[in-house]
Parts: sequence; structure tokens; C-alpha cells
Amino acid sequence: MHSPQLQFLILVIAGWIDRSQQNVIEYLQEENRILREKLAEKRPSFTDRQRRRLAAKAKLIGRQGLFEIDTVVTPDTLLRWY
Repeated sequence: MHSPQLQFLILVIAGWIDRSQQNVIEYLQEENRILREKLAEKRPSFTDRQRRRLAAKAKLIGRQGLFEIDTVVTPDTLLRWY
């Protein structure tokens, strides 16, 4: 069995990693919002390769998860591309 000190250290490190990842996610979400503002009413165009890449990542997140983030195209479109 692990000592309480080791368990505590693992929890601290896991919390730090989680917070660090959350900061990156929040930054990328804000960056997406700004880029969407710049696009305004224009519809972004994607190559087939770009669609496949986005669709593959979107599939991992799932429909419900996609609605929680600010995507460039609608979650339904992303999953339809998959």
C-alpha cells in the first residue's frame, strides 16, 4: 500500500496537471470566440483534409461535449463530416 504522503503528492500533481490543461482549454476557447468574431457572417471553408481532422477530434468529444464548447461550425456539422 502507498504511504499517505505519496498519495497526497500524486493528488497534488494530478490537480496541477488538470488545472494546467484547463487553462489551455480556456485559452483556446477564447481564441476561437475571437476568430469567430473576425469571421462575422462569413462561413469558413475547409478542405476535405481539414474536415476529416476536425471530425475525428469532434467524434472523440461527442455531441454533448461539443455543445459545451464554442466550435467554429455546429456540432451536428462536425459529426456529419465524420
